[in-house]
Amino acid sequence: MSVVLGYDESPGAARALDVAIEVSAAFGEPLVLVFGAAAPGAAGEEYRAHHEAVREAGRCALTHAVEAAGEAGVPTAVEVLDERPAQALLDAAARHDARLIIVGSYGESPMRGALLGSTTHKLLHLSTVPVLCVPAAE
Repeated sequence: MSVVLGYDESPGAARALDVAIEVSAAFGEPLVLVFGAAAPGAAGEEYRAHHEAVREAGRCALTHAVEAAGEAGVPTAVEVLDERPAQALLDAAARHDARLIIVGSYGESPMRGALLGSTTHKLLHLSTVPVLCVPAAE
C-alpha cells in the first residue's frame, strides 16, 4: 500500500505535504508524489512548449517534496502525468494500491469548487479510496 499526495507547491499543498509525510511514516508506507501536467489546448508548437514548461514545473515542485520526505526518512515515488490533476491522482492511487489520497485545499467555497470543478471536489466524488483534504495554513 501507499499514500498518494497531489503536490504543486501551493500553500495548501505545502501543508498537505507535512501531513502526508506524517501519515506515510506512521503507516510505514511509501509516499507517491503526483503532479497532473495536462496542458490546455491541443495543437502546434505553442502547445508543446507549454506542455514541457508545465512538466518541468511539476518535476521541480516534486523535487522539493522528495527532499522533505527524505529528511523524514519516508521513501517516495514520483509521477508527473499528462492528465488533469484529479485523474492523475485517481490513476496513481489505483496503480500504487493507495490507502489514502491527500490533497491541499485553497480555501475556495464549496459553490466555487463545484462550479469550477476543483480537484478536491472531483476526488471526493470519484475516488474509491479515502481522500484527506488539508486546509492551507492561515
